[in-house]
Amino acid sequence: MFKHKEDILPVSLVLALTVVDFTLYFTVHSIAVLVGYWLLMLVPKGVICAWNHHHQHTMTFRSAALNRLLELCYALHTGVTSNLWVLHHVLGHHRNFLDQQKDESRWMRKDGKTMGAVEYTLSVALTSYYRGYQVGKRYPKAQKVFLVFTAITLALLVSLIAYRPVQALFIFVLPMIISLLFTAWVTYDHHSGLHTDNEFEASYNITGRLFNLLTGNLGYHTAHHHKQGLHWSKLPALHEQIKDKIPAQLYRKSTFDFALSPD
Repeated sequence: MFKHKEDILPVSLVLALTVVDFTLYFTVHSIAVLVGYWLLMLVPKGVICAWNHHHQHTMTFRSAALNRLLELCYALHTGVTSNLWVLHHVLGHHRNFLDQQKDESRWMRKDGKTMGAVEYTLSVALTSYYRGYQVGKRYPKAQKVFLVFTAITLALLVSLIAYRPVQALFIFVLPMIISLLFTAWVTYDHHSGLHTDNEFEASYNITGRLFNLLTGNLGYHTAHHHKQGLHWSKLPALHEQIKDKIPAQLYRKSTFDFALSPD
């Protein structure tokens, strides 16, 4: 069923949270509880965005049907539907990240200046579906999956809103919007300000244990761009092979790791 046994635990946690979401959707009426749950889940659902990213690089299941069902769960947590990141990120950003005229996650303005974090976040989040659709014109098969399952997700979301609007707002709608913005915001630090044609000098890296535990080794970002199809569990080993090519100034600490080890 699973292509890689390392996916069993994170996917099980995502599916368990989906069950919790729907349980609360059908049973909770207190606005205070709904607001509290929404606030409590801000960080966990933000972390899920990283695992959705990994899935759209390397499919989790051998079965296409199971992958589509998992993506529906991911979409309700992250605001990113089936194949959106395949088009926008895998077939777009990863091929164009060294060219700021083409990069779907571009951090450079037309005048050549670097965007601020807020400007970048809004730019990438608000254009994500449009840019994904544009990339999809070159990949009609992938685009068809994107369009069909975006429509299915939207239909499900509308039904949830119609049946229990307040519950749907705090359990699904707001988390989807905020997670999409959060996804864009955290990617600002991956490449912003790095003007280079050298792939080993174009990404910032975070090697802290907690950050990589939560994000599935997304901190090994140079390695991820070097072999984007490599499963997330193998990124630390690849990083060890190429780390001598990465300049020392391209290593950073995350907020998580500062909290764990301030020194």
